Amino acid sequence: MAQAADAARTVILTVDDDPGVSRAVARDLRRRYGASHRIVRAESGESALEALRELKLRGDLVAVILADYRMPQMNGIEFLEQALDVYPGARRVLLTAYADTSAAIDAINVVDLDHYLLKPWDPPEEKLYPVLDDLLEAWRRSDYRPVPSTKVVGHRWSARSSEVREFLARNQVPYRWYSADEPEGQRLLAAAEQDGQQLPLVITPDGTPLVAPEAPELAAQVGLATMPTADFYDLVVIGGGPAGLGAAVYGASEGLRTVLVERSATGGQAGQSSRIENYLGFPDGVSGAQLTDRARRQAAKFGAEILTAREVTALEVSGAARVVRFSDGSAVAAHSVILATGVSYRQLAAPGCDDLTGCGVYYGSALTEAPACQGQDVYIVGGANSAGQAAMYLSRGAKSVTLLVRGESLAASMSHYLIQQIEEAPNISVRTRTVVESAHGSGRLEQLTLRDVDSGRTELVDAQWMFVFIGAAPLTDWLDATVLRDERGFILAGPDLTADGRPPAGWELDRPPYHLETNVPGVFVAGDARAESAKRVASAVGEGAMAVMLVHRYLEQS
Repeated sequence: MAQAADAARTVILTVDDDPGVSRAVARDLRRRYGASHRIVRAESGESALEALRELKLRGDLVAVILADYRMPQMNGIEFLEQALDVYPGARRVLLTAYADTSAAIDAINVVDLDHYLLKPWDPPEEKLYPVLDDLLEAWRRSDYRPVPSTKVVGHRWSARSSEVREFLARNQVPYRWYSADEPEGQRLLAAAEQDGQQLPLVITPDGTPLVAPEAPELAAQVGLATMPTADFYDLVVIGGGPAGLGAAVYGASEGLRTVLVERSATGGQAGQSSRIENYLGFPDGVSGAQLTDRARRQAAKFGAEILTAREVTALEVSGAARVVRFSDGSAVAAHSVILATGVSYRQLAAPGCDDLTGCGVYYGSALTEAPACQGQDVYIVGGANSAGQAAMYLSRGAKSVTLLVRGESLAASMSHYLIQQIEEAPNISVRTRTVVESAHGSGRLEQLTLRDVDSGRTELVDAQWMFVFIGAAPLTDWLDATVLRDERGFILAGPDLTADGRPPAGWELDRPPYHLETNVPGVFVAGDARAESAKRVASAVGEGAMAVMLVHRYLEQS
């Protein structure tokens, strides 16, 4: 009976902008699968995504998604790419005309397409049903069961509520949001015997209430791994951005017992990007969340452990072992360590910004806030790729997006393709030589004072949303007593340690440090935390892989 109930709630979704074709697809699907599956049809990519989100919130299962390639506003590939974020386990089928087969082949890499069907598919008994039968069987064999969702009750303009939502979203933990002012939110507070004075309230899938939980407690309660399974490893990777994930994938796949330690959520700054369009192998772009999810699953497939919400506070040398200490006093040791701690966005020093962080002022993309920006004026501070990607993403629904750039132009720090897209977007404007003088608001951001760097003239503007992408502060202060860094805190490695022709102080080996090796033998650095690194996703992944190669060389000679 349980299996029958599951099948009755399982959905096959089809989307085609041609009403006649849409009805024909749904008719053929119902004829074969209507008794055991729910057939849902939509006539646009947007409406189909809305249907998928509603199904997700209700906990329904989606087994197969069929999408027409040629649809206005959002074609089938673009739709399937976004649908992948909502139902990553659903099997994906693209309906194409003969002339579009090359696009369908490209989609195999872009959206992990399972199959493409040429229209018309008559007779369905030969051209449609056998394909669907195979896909449904493959889906049934997979781990398609949905994770019961976590519930979060909080205030819309609460910094801590925003942090919890962002933490869950970036760690791919399904959750439902309830305002503490709404009836359902009040019912949940009453059920947990809370008066709403301490928020957010998080209710785990098993019904455990957590009041204003800190990240480690929250991570452990929602099923994220937080404790290592061993005391000693071949390799500890510190940081879960592109460099760290790349190192974990290559380390584990090459037989090293590997553990990756991340203080917040895997993906780093790249994981917060709404769309990365210059990463090799994704000609139509890929969201940071998608890239992160794939890399994390890939690392886990090879056997790497991934620990979340664990803050590293010290690195020590104990003979041949490298000891990594955590903020709770525990430790883990390894033959080698790769530092992939990345960077964080610098904080705006303007008065008012600290008090309004999480209440209209956000550092990074904060994609969980994007839906609330619909039809509103948004300000973005910064002129590099992350700011440009956020501007393009938010411009889809915002009334206007204004980029505030301290420099003379975007050309010095932003990729050319992004500059072109921004210039062509009708609702994006760029204000150069402009900085935020102060932020104003009672409980939430309401206004900004902007200053022209050259003239000194100030202007007060209405603003409810500001996303900040300025500078790069390396997360390396905890290494101060162990690993050499430059004056800005970036880690020195390889040739930078021997610029004067001599090895670094305390270096006892006969050879010089390897290319990505720090002044501590067996400790390597990869990605944005390295001095003079390229600050690009592709180079970070490459350095993660290269660091693993050098780890092997180090272990062979130890």
